Amino acid sequence: MIVRRWVLRCSTGVFAIAGLAACTNLPASGPYPVSVQAGSTTTLGSNSAATQVKYALVDLTADVLRFVGGSAPNSLYRTFAGGRGPAPEILVGIGDRLVVAIFEAASGGLFIPSDAGSRPGNFITLPPQAVDASGFISVPYAGQIAANRRSIPAIQRDIEQRLAARAIEPQAIVTLVEQRATEVTVVGEVNGANKFAITPNGDRILDAISKAGGLRHPGYDSFVTLTRGNRSATVHFDNLMRNPQENLFVIPGDTIYVYREPRSFIAFGASGSNGHFNFEAEKVSLAEGVAKAGGLLDNRADPRQVLMYRIEDRKVLEKAGVDLSRFDPDASAIPTIFRTNMRDPSGFFLAQSFPLRNKDVLYVSNSDSVELIKFLTVLDAVSGTVANVASDALVTRGAVRELRD
Repeated sequence: MIVRRWVLRCSTGVFAIAGLAACTNLPASGPYPVSVQAGSTTTLGSNSAATQVKYALVDLTADVLRFVGGSAPNSLYRTFAGGRGPAPEILVGIGDRLVVAIFEAASGGLFIPSDAGSRPGNFITLPPQAVDASGFISVPYAGQIAANRRSIPAIQRDIEQRLAARAIEPQAIVTLVEQRATEVTVVGEVNGANKFAITPNGDRILDAISKAGGLRHPGYDSFVTLTRGNRSATVHFDNLMRNPQENLFVIPGDTIYVYREPRSFIAFGASGSNGHFNFEAEKVSLAEGVAKAGGLLDNRADPRQVLMYRIEDRKVLEKAGVDLSRFDPDASAIPTIFRTNMRDPSGFFLAQSFPLRNKDVLYVSNSDSVELIKFLTVLDAVSGTVANVASDALVTRGAVRELRD
């Protein structure tokens, strides 16, 4: 009777144990929120919705893909608003070395003596001189000539005007023989980091990188940062190659920094493999990302809930028709979850055309039935354990009787 009462008590406790198991003992990849909360020494937090990160949930459709299917919003052109039109004019700067030649129409003038006669080339050439720290050069009988931040033709006209009353129809030719103030610096993952003088016909970013020996690593792993004054912007090298608008003219003082950062994404959830995956290619689509992560697990995944997390440009979402009225109007970037339904055959075509970006997070949701299976598995294990204990008790009682007899 004692054993039977014990078995009955154990049997009636199955559902209580199973309920507890449903809360805390089901298989999981980490602690449950209730365990984290209960085990904390102190807590700073709130359940208020106001403290949560606001995000937009966008179902991936053909219409949405037209606006969000492009590359990341980083842009040199939008940052510096330049690149079109003719090359920028090269101005003389402090430290540049100039040579000044002065011509006169006849001998007997200021620079050409009378006994020189009529000869071709009635001119003198002054020794090379650098633009001083104050921005001036010195020309005999003309005095100090402002040269800093001026063009060569402007300097020539200034010299001619200063000498007009003393020389015979003077003409000045100014030659820039050494550029020091009109240089651009290229550093980072290039084969020959250096400073280069900008040519009069203008150099673009790719020209400067070429002068530095080109990239040291594949273009799909390389980024280019342009620093101009107190502003900087970064663009992926492949985007720089594909989009001529991004290949801006460089100006004196620019710094171009080339660095390697293999683009990657992270995969979680019911995919064949969870972890960190490098692109290792110029472009990787969402479909290719799912494949890299081992595909969807047939016994776990919900193909209707393939989610991709990223920080999306606000303007892109507005063009796609997403209502952002509940977000901060000053926020230029919006946390966004793009949802793809791969149970729909057309979802594969959309996923094939949707490019992943660096640092995207891919999450494949579990099917609802998976949680039920977890619960039933634990329930079966608990029921089987109770039944085995009851059976062992009966066997033990029989053995004790045999010993007594």
